[in-house]
Amino acid sequence: MTSPSPEPLVSPVGSHNEWDPLEEVIVGRLDGATFPSDHPVVTCNMPRWAGRVHGAVSGYAYPRVMVERARRELEQFVVLLQSLGVTVTRPDPVDGRKRFGTPEWSSHGFCTTCPRDSMLVVGDQIIETPMAWPCRYFETHAYRTLLKDYFRRGARWTAAPKPQLSDALYRPDFRPPAADEPLRHILTEFEPVFDAADFVRAGRDLFVLRSNVTNGMGIEWMRRHLGPDYRIHEIESRCRTPLHIDTTLMPLAPGKVLVNPEYIDVDRLPDVLKSWDVLVAPEPDPIDERLLRLTSMCGKWLSMNVLMIDEKRVIAERHHTGTLRALERWGFEPIPCDLLHYAPFGGSFHCATLDVRRRGRLESYAD
Repeated sequence: MTSPSPEPLVSPVGSHNEWDPLEEVIVGRLDGATFPSDHPVVTCNMPRWAGRVHGAVSGYAYPRVMVERARRELEQFVVLLQSLGVTVTRPDPVDGRKRFGTPEWSSHGFCTTCPRDSMLVVGDQIIETPMAWPCRYFETHAYRTLLKDYFRRGARWTAAPKPQLSDALYRPDFRPPAADEPLRHILTEFEPVFDAADFVRAGRDLFVLRSNVTNGMGIEWMRRHLGPDYRIHEIESRCRTPLHIDTTLMPLAPGKVLVNPEYIDVDRLPDVLKSWDVLVAPEPDPIDERLLRLTSMCGKWLSMNVLMIDEKRVIAERHHTGTLRALERWGFEPIPCDLLHYAPFGGSFHCATLDVRRRGRLESYAD
């Protein structure tokens, strides 16, 4: 007598775009947060004076006052997500001060504040990314408890090739281009590297930004890995120090995309977006707190770093009232929340989360 076939596993991971109803999300942690390594790929996106200051604090824990301000806001954000019916999971705590290395280099760690950078969800697959910052080399280990649980329950779990991060990956004596110079990046094409935060998803179409952490080989690796069911479109940016697409271009709903007017030439968007409503982000509200302006790892356009709960509801920074009003005019229902003090750790609502499961199916939203 043959035993009955086991029930097929139903993957707990499933997300095809940035707006289907959100059911489960990973939210980052501030435990063990450490100033990132003093490496050219880190400091190339900073003003020169900030790079010099950064060298003095690299490898030290963030001051407690900065961590606690951000932690209060982060925990309120978690409570808000749970009140909206979203399941929230968190990475394991880590100590970013610990050193590690390969035969070619050594570094201390950073933090696990931004799961959006180190992992990309495409359908029922969760992909660990090959990041270009040495201090983030083992960052996904903090998520391994979650990743193994997702895998046991039926998810597909993939890791891109682990990069060597040797000197050959970085251009020597790199400096950001001036406004009248052609755009250039610190990365060579020595090997594939990319951050997941340089990708945003709209069903069968993904949009990517080539940046100072994502090179052409990394984009091509993703294109071949996902295969013919998906189309990857590179976004042209005028930013002199590009880093992550979610302050440049954000799909908010079917046929609606938010763009940064400083970085994006609307006439040069990919053809698949020609039929979409292009929503031009308003000028961000100024930040009055001097310490926050000095320590933020992100530009002023973090006002665009919103998280869609569904096609209508969107969590956005309470401070940026111009953005909140614009979202209302465009037919959305903004939910104001505080996360302003998270900026020194790498981002805001989109950066601080990874949507593991949204209720929806794979579709094409482009002509």
